[in-house]
Amino acid sequence: MFKKILIANRGEIACRVIKTARRLGIRTVAVYSDADASAMHVALADEAYWIGPAPVADSYLRVDAIIDACKKSGAEAVHPGYGFLSENPGFVDALDAAGIAFIGPSASSIRAMGLKDAAKALMVEAGVPVVPGYHGESQDPAFLKAQADGIGYPVLIKARAGGGGKGMRRVDDPKDFLSALEGAQREGQASFGDPRVLIEKYLTKPRHIEIQVFGDSHGNAVHLFERDCSLQRRHQKVIEEAPAPGMPEEMRRAMGEAAVKAAKAINYSGAGTIEFIADVSEGLKADRFYFMEMNTRLQVEHPVTELITGEDLVEWQLRVASGEALPKRQNELTFSGWAFEARLYAEDAPKGFLPAIGTLTHLHLPDTLARIDSGVRSGDAITPYYDPMIAKIIVHGPTREAALGKLLATLEDTQVAGCVTNAGFLASLCRHEGFARGDVDTGLIDRDLQSLISEPETPEDAVALAALAALGLTREATGSDPWDKLKGWRMWSASRQFALLEIAGERRDVEVHALGGRSFSVLSKDNARTYEIISVSGSAITFEREGGRQTAALAQEAGSVTVFLRGHAYRIGLADHLADDEEAGNSGDQIIAPMPGLVKVLSAKPGDTVTAGQALVVLEAMKMEHTLKAPRDGVVASILAAEGEQVQDGAILLALEEDTSNAA
Repeated sequence: MFKKILIANRGEIACRVIKTARRLGIRTVAVYSDADASAMHVALADEAYWIGPAPVADSYLRVDAIIDACKKSGAEAVHPGYGFLSENPGFVDALDAAGIAFIGPSASSIRAMGLKDAAKALMVEAGVPVVPGYHGESQDPAFLKAQADGIGYPVLIKARAGGGGKGMRRVDDPKDFLSALEGAQREGQASFGDPRVLIEKYLTKPRHIEIQVFGDSHGNAVHLFERDCSLQRRHQKVIEEAPAPGMPEEMRRAMGEAAVKAAKAINYSGAGTIEFIADVSEGLKADRFYFMEMNTRLQVEHPVTELITGEDLVEWQLRVASGEALPKRQNELTFSGWAFEARLYAEDAPKGFLPAIGTLTHLHLPDTLARIDSGVRSGDAITPYYDPMIAKIIVHGPTREAALGKLLATLEDTQVAGCVTNAGFLASLCRHEGFARGDVDTGLIDRDLQSLISEPETPEDAVALAALAALGLTREATGSDPWDKLKGWRMWSASRQFALLEIAGERRDVEVHALGGRSFSVLSKDNARTYEIISVSGSAITFEREGGRQTAALAQEAGSVTVFLRGHAYRIGLADHLADDEEAGNSGDQIIAPMPGLVKVLSAKPGDTVTAGQALVVLEAMKMEHTLKAPRDGVVASILAAEGEQVQDGAILLALEEDTSNAA
């Protein structure tokens, strides 16, 4: 077994690997960029080395810097985590040349599965079923469109390199094919340095089911059963579970055997995942699944397999990479119960799942019912440079219903302030009737998107707590000074104060009267309610209204207070009475960058007449393309950015003016 390893990654997965290495008595070396100098993975490792500026191309993708850190630290092996260099065969070759072990498969195995078209050809040869489509070399747009026309719509355009939903476009109408092809090629080039694509038949009711495989250098290969990853948005996984709901034993056996056959076809050693797409239009059937791709690394969702099997997959990786045989044979592997993993991201679901940035001013990740895999703490920043994951919330229960109940309870008790998250969206998914009964497919989120992202109306209790917080009436009493306990007290009459709040885009004056002690009358929407603050401990506040006692949490920052109440988070703005009510600019006349990003495409020029909803700008952020559209009909007055320019969050990219050409 290795004595010291370097982890060529960051965030949650780096912390996850460190945890197992520490249990096995292996010392760990972290690497970090300028943006990660004080990150959690750096603090947890035994030693750490700087490898460059924040952009990944200048740090985490620098093979020379990582090998130099190995030499300086004396690390014998490198664990790549996932993403970054984890599936880069050139990196494996460079480590081998430097005499450093790679905790993963061989470079030849990665190359064999690295390009989707070549991998599918190999699987056909090995007898593994594949989705009908075009996987050839020609990239001529007209030829590719002809292939799509022949396959029949809908089709899926997929970048042949990489994964994670990048470089993928679903096309339902032939007239949209060429523009979708251009977008997929641009994203493939930006994400993987390869614009080439393949075309596949899009199954109208598919499920994404994958098999965890493991091989060793002694010729052994096993599978550790399936994971269902069908809950997706933009082809990226949201909630994963194991086992797959409704999976017939015959199909589980057939998929497991096909996955092992695929691994053996390339002499695979280490952790890998064979991803299948299953046609469930007539239910799960053993002859209705098709090979999609192989991920030659540990998956983000590996914890659900760990929880149902009781195996530590990172430990398996370390043992196999050090030359040991697989810890168990196929007949020794079993699973029990049910597990879910939800990916908590800094992203705005109602705004199209736009990645968000900010400082985590308040972070509470409850671990009573769940395993929490995270790489951030309160006070850490979510930056535009890396994946905006905050944590993975993983639960296990004896049944699917029990496990799902644990997941929902944990999500409802999760508290994040300082950055918008998808916690509410994830909780809505857990409450979804179809998902609850196991009726899942990759189209579920898109079909019910509006109900899943709808935000509940802010309750009056949350408004009252925000008003009390804005006026400083919810702070803990400190010391023994009795005056400190008389919140809002006035000598000759009851205190009367006003809090100006912003709720759902509207301003509201909330009147607060101090009634003595820690009791207050709160008048909002012409309705007065009496609140008594029972106790305050940190962010938690227990209050009583009409004889009923409840507990909430408050996280206050400049300009807003977030109230966590009854399983929901309500972010309420704190307005300034003296501020000018009139906005400085009219957002209806502008296209504004919703996040930092790179301007990839400008589809208009000054003087062009445009219509509401017309695509005008393509912005690339966090390796994903986001199309920004005209907010109304008008004429382009000015372009304030250029293609290839890096812009900041809130930058004005384009301005419109009224079309006066037809004016009388």
